[in-house]
Amino acid sequence: MVVREAVDVMQANSGSVALIEPHTQILEIQTSIGLSPVVRRLKLPIGRGVTGWVAKTGQPLRVPDTRADPRYISVRKDVRSELAVPLIVEGELIGVLNVDSTRCNAFSDDDEALLVALANHAAQVIHNSWLYAAVALNAHRLEALFAVARDIISSHDLEEILQRVVCHACELMETKICSLMLLNTACDRLELRACHGASADYLHKPPLSVDDSLIGNVVRRGKPVQVHNVQQHDAYQHIELARREGLVSLLSVPMMHSNTPIGALSVYTGKSYRFSNQDIAILSALADLAAIAIKNARLHRRVVDVEEQLRRNERLSTLGLLAAEVAHEIRNPLTVMKMLFHSLDLRFDDADPRARDTEVMAEKMDHLNRIVDRLLSFSRSSEATFERLNLNTLLEDVLLLTRHKLTQHKITLQTKFADRLPKVRADRAQIEQAYLNLILNAVDAMPDGGTLTVSTVAEASSVLLTLADTGVGMTKEQRARLFEPFLTTKTGGTGLGLAIVQRIITEVHRGKLEVDSAPHRGTVFRIYLPV
Repeated sequence: MVVREAVDVMQANSGSVALIEPHTQILEIQTSIGLSPVVRRLKLPIGRGVTGWVAKTGQPLRVPDTRADPRYISVRKDVRSELAVPLIVEGELIGVLNVDSTRCNAFSDDDEALLVALANHAAQVIHNSWLYAAVALNAHRLEALFAVARDIISSHDLEEILQRVVCHACELMETKICSLMLLNTACDRLELRACHGASADYLHKPPLSVDDSLIGNVVRRGKPVQVHNVQQHDAYQHIELARREGLVSLLSVPMMHSNTPIGALSVYTGKSYRFSNQDIAILSALADLAAIAIKNARLHRRVVDVEEQLRRNERLSTLGLLAAEVAHEIRNPLTVMKMLFHSLDLRFDDADPRARDTEVMAEKMDHLNRIVDRLLSFSRSSEATFERLNLNTLLEDVLLLTRHKLTQHKITLQTKFADRLPKVRADRAQIEQAYLNLILNAVDAMPDGGTLTVSTVAEASSVLLTLADTGVGMTKEQRARLFEPFLTTKTGGTGLGLAIVQRIITEVHRGKLEVDSAPHRGTVFRIYLPV
């Protein structure tokens, strides 16, 4: 309506309104009358052409003869005069109102004054329409944000929450891609946990260093960062990937929980864009909601795990009592068998094969008796009783209990015991329990068989026991949480074994426990006990 009124009042042949695109600072024709589609797509830098000169100076410009003015850029061959006036709101230039004529000297001083007055009114109307659109957009975003909050918090599944967050972020911010990165357990790397709108290449990009990356700076400082063009930013680490994906502008905000950053939520546009304060506020609010939902999901998972492990622990306690009862029941007939066997006083010549048979029978009954003793000692619950022990002898007793299990799982046992090993002051039952837990863990780590190497070495002030398996190994994250109670990677495990081992070695015996492991490279446990 503004352009039509200007063309009619000025008796012009064509007219247009060109507005400054705030993200590129380029003049773009928003609407026109009398111009071809090609001309309507024309974009002018500020300062170029008659329209660009008005945008740069903020002053009206009347061109009586376009052929005599070098600032004129021809858009129609028959245009002979032009009048352009600035659109200004509260001292800020937002665009240019322009009319053209096929006649020379078509516009007078009065025409210029009238068009300036029309432009002033039009500029205020345009500004008001922008404010209305902004308010409507913010209202829509807030309404959507509440719906997003209900959607996110309603779930307790972490992966589902992360995926919902990135999808909603793309919709709310109208962006090309959204990525969500979380701190690892060591808090030195940011790992991509969810993404929406990206290709497979982007999904496989490596973790980012918290200290040496642009997104890491967001987490480290706890403040949003926006980049006008990541393809030209020196601090952005994946410029080639950004070019392949068509990523231009970036807004990244920290995900905070109790004033502690846990990750970053980032959105990318496919064209140049300057994010407003409202954009930053909306994305920050979504990031904070996501942080709360993530913490709640993790807490819920831990509660569920603890409840399940407690139930397993109760079953284990019952099984322990049952094992003790079974051991007692076995011991009684076993004692009778031994007494009767010895009372028979079977003696045979050395050349008689039955002589060896009676020796084997006696050895196996002694073997059974030692196994029963071990079961009963494990089932007892008592205060630590320290005595001077030879770890080589103690290890042989423990391995006696596990040799059959090792054979069943096709695991080769190798022992390297040091001669004249100094004795240690320890509680036999607890050290046996720690060793047994480590050996059984090694068995579980080698489902397809392997080699278990157990060795002892005398050091200056301690005895070193090493258990090395050739199993599946552990990741860095698994090693970091290895000794947490109720944490297990086995479907049938309790998650208590290694926590108990650590308590026995470090707290009860004042020793030291070290772990060295990597995926597909096996695991080595080193136990140092003071002599």
